[in-house]
Amino acid sequence: MTVLYSSTVTEIGELVPTFVAEGMLVFFGEGAPEELKTFCIIHRVEHKEGQVKPGDRVSIDDHSFEVLAVGSVANDNLYNLGHLNLKADGNNEADLPGDVCIAQVELPEITIGTKLEITRSN
Repeated sequence: MTVLYSSTVTEIGELVPTFVAEGMLVFFGEGAPEELKTFCIIHRVEHKEGQVKPGDRVSIDDHSFEVLAVGSVANDNLYNLGHLNLKADGNNEADLPGDVCIAQVELPEITIGTKLEITRSN
């Protein structure tokens, strides 16, 4: 298994539960502008290599989800800004260029110290 991306949550915006209720997790690297922090999950990037594509796995602590779709700018956003717009909508095609789609599932609780990892089977 190849680890494409890994990070640890360092801060959680006050509006994050509202987004979780809508099936969306919005991650942003520690350099996020202050105005975005209220609705973002801020994380410290520890490892990044390769491009995320359908069939990869997104793991949030002990919960693992298959990537169904990756928007056209999602990889650039993730690798340059630490920005990941993870949508649990079950779509096989991303609605927005920055979206990464997974199955329509209940998203796990995010806490300080939560681990985010994106992997690929070899």
